[in-house]
Amino acid sequence: MTRGGVPVRHILWMAAFTVTAVLVVLLPSPARATEEFARRTGKECAACHVDPAGGGELTAAGNGFLASSAASGNVVPASPVHRGVRFAAGFLHLITAVMWFGTILYVHLLLKPAYASRGLPRGELLVGWGSIIVIAVTGTVLTVYRIPTWDALFHTRFGVLLTVKIAVFLVMTATAFVVTFIVGPRLSARHVDVDPRKRDLSPPELSSFTGRDGAPTFFAYKGTIYDASGSTLWRTGSHMGKHQAGFDLTEMLKLAPHGEDRVLQLPVVGKLVGEGGSGGKPPHLKAFYFMTFLNLFLVFAVLLVIAMWRWW
Repeated sequence: MTRGGVPVRHILWMAAFTVTAVLVVLLPSPARATEEFARRTGKECAACHVDPAGGGELTAAGNGFLASSAASGNVVPASPVHRGVRFAAGFLHLITAVMWFGTILYVHLLLKPAYASRGLPRGELLVGWGSIIVIAVTGTVLTVYRIPTWDALFHTRFGVLLTVKIAVFLVMTATAFVVTFIVGPRLSARHVDVDPRKRDLSPPELSSFTGRDGAPTFFAYKGTIYDASGSTLWRTGSHMGKHQAGFDLTEMLKLAPHGEDRVLQLPVVGKLVGEGGSGGKPPHLKAFYFMTFLNLFLVFAVLLVIAMWRWW
């Protein structure tokens, strides 16, 4: 069953992930305080806040510290406008991060990176770059509120963890730029219109037969093109989630757990002609796979930093 072309189970999976991520981030935790009082005394959030996780209603000690700090001019109580801006920025920051990370996990766990081997879908590009812009803007706003000086950014526990998060975000942004403007166009350029009756194909022509959108499932092995359209192991043009139709898989199949007899049993289409007769995946496709899995690793790195900030 599908809705808008997307299987309902995929929609339910995304909804469950989103709800879980929001609950995990919002649930109270024994987090260390990171505001002015914590920097001065090293005490926990519970020393000033009713909620041990920090934020919200203050205890008597918290109100006393706030009053004395305001009287001395060291701390100015936040106005309702400032609190509203900070809350809105934090909420938008959280929702956007959940959408961005959820999309990355969805691609790796359900769709597999090979789905974009012929070019990046426009919808994913919009979600990705929209998320990057929103996270950058809201993150800057939150940093201004939470980090009063450069010294606090590099010499407090919260500041160091925030610096790590910023560094990871910049790496993810750099990989997104490379994939969007360098690798992506080269992936799209591989696709060419081919006469379906043609038997001998060049590598760019072979890339049109991906097993998707009604196209046959072709791949090359040792200079010969095979048709895997009738194989249940090549559904949607992907074999075991690792190998994608439309490419020369000679080098890849050397690492397969089965012998070449499985390949030789498939119907022969013709010969692979032109350049790249047995070169395996092209460099730009290898770069695409590397960056997608790098981003998956970086997502878990960000979640680890958040866990260290809130529970360690």
